[in-house]
Amino acid sequence: MAAYISFKELRRREVEDIDYRIRCRQGRTGILVMAPHGGNIEPGTSRIADAIAGTEHAFYAFEGLKTGRNSRLHITSRRFDEPAGCRLAADADTVLTIHGCSDSESLVFVGGLDRALAANVWKALARDAFHLKESPRISGKHPQNICNRCRSGMGVQLEISAGLRKRMFTYHPKCDPTQTDVFYNFVSALKAVLANSHSP
Repeated sequence: MAAYISFKELRRREVEDIDYRIRCRQGRTGILVMAPHGGNIEPGTSRIADAIAGTEHAFYAFEGLKTGRNSRLHITSRRFDEPAGCRLAADADTVLTIHGCSDSESLVFVGGLDRALAANVWKALARDAFHLKESPRISGKHPQNICNRCRSGMGVQLEISAGLRKRMFTYHPKCDPTQTDVFYNFVSALKAVLANSHSP
């Protein structure tokens, strides 16, 4: 259960680089790929966002580092107000946010206000046999959702189920998880969509 309604409130109680960390870098395409609930908050989302962004697009992750109860660090997408992330979003032409949801089925919920980009994402992932759905509960269509707080006012939100994220990584005792072919297929499909979306 989330404990904080804002980053300002969170940082009064949590310690940076012990309980949470912020990672970001600039890009050159006007596209920002974000994992606002990364690290141990929604496991796997930081890695997915980082790989999609690559060296081309801007990248941001707010990551939980706690050994337990990382859900306390979950600031909702509408209220997300960490300054560095908000600045990057405001400077971007469009934003793609990567989230994790708890569904055990292997699927992706596609949302956000950028209908054209969302349609292209849907086609690309469906071509690679990923199961896709829309959900009014996690639609990403509120104007204050961090995915829509970009210059265009329209972004895309992807909610990746726990079932699918489990298939993206192989877990080894005492080692960091390694990416599987499912991870690379997912990332490649999205990289291709983003490359086409900013081509001259």
